[in-house]
Amino acid sequence: MKTRLLPLLAAALLAPLVSSLVAAPSAQVTRSDDRVRVELGGQLFTEYLFKGGPRPYFYPVLAADGTRLNRDFPMKKDTPGEELDHPHHRSLWFTHGDVNGLDFWAETNGPKQGTIMNESVKASASGSTATIESRNRWVNAGGVVQCTDETTVRLRAVADGRQIDYEVTLKAPADKPVVFGDTKEGSMAMRVAQWMTPPHTFQKKKTDTQGTIVNAEGIRDGATWSKKSTWVDYQGPKDGKVYGIAMFDHPKNPRHPTWWHVRDYGLFAANPFGKHDFEKEFKNDPKAGALTIPAGGSVTFRWRLYFHMGDEKAAKIAEHYQAYAAGK
Repeated sequence: MKTRLLPLLAAALLAPLVSSLVAAPSAQVTRSDDRVRVELGGQLFTEYLFKGGPRPYFYPVLAADGTRLNRDFPMKKDTPGEELDHPHHRSLWFTHGDVNGLDFWAETNGPKQGTIMNESVKASASGSTATIESRNRWVNAGGVVQCTDETTVRLRAVADGRQIDYEVTLKAPADKPVVFGDTKEGSMAMRVAQWMTPPHTFQKKKTDTQGTIVNAEGIRDGATWSKKSTWVDYQGPKDGKVYGIAMFDHPKNPRHPTWWHVRDYGLFAANPFGKHDFEKEFKNDPKAGALTIPAGGSVTFRWRLYFHMGDEKAAKIAEHYQAYAAGK
């Protein structure tokens, strides 16, 4: 009897050790002149491009199995079947369409065009987490600073997918306030791959895509636009699998739960500033959602993007949000 019990006892004692040795895929960062490449388990997850564009952005964004989850356009212009609208929808990014009256969202190159210029980037990796720390200046066409930001992005492999924690602290100059105006054109955003979108009409042609948008209240597809919610999940089938992207609004964010500028053609954005566009009773008050940061002051926003397999129920999105809200 003792002889038989020994292997069982040994297995029980070794189980925690074996479990600890089966670590999540390790993270690796590679810095070059214009980007930071992030690999998880030796596979590309994304790249952070901080030069050469109107603002920093992440492109591409890949699932754990290498499936591309973002639209290629405008970075790549020959992907079959892609809709070529909204060239300012650059994969995954943060910005806003009205900052002191300047447009940092669109790319018009007019007198009201704003540009986010990178000042510095630090990148590191520890275990399964890559960290990018970025400082940026938001400037007008003449180079005058309207505000600055300090952004920290943590990218990691989790047991059932990939995860990005995005934290941005917006700072007003010491001598003047900065106003983030009320507009739907913002703010924490991703343009998802074409195949993820729900059926929709583009240029009078109806798509045959089979994606779904759903929020925490169970509202779906086009009806999720303008609604406040703690999270939204964008999901779609490809090659017999369902891939999803959930975005979580942190409970400490100003205006939590946020409004969602999410469209059936692929735009996926959390926007805490667009009150008069999103709330009918404020449609005649174009400043209802404006947020003023006083001179020398700051405000911080946080979001999590969770790249998962399966629909919102299979991936337990509600539970993942609760974990995020609890600081996990």
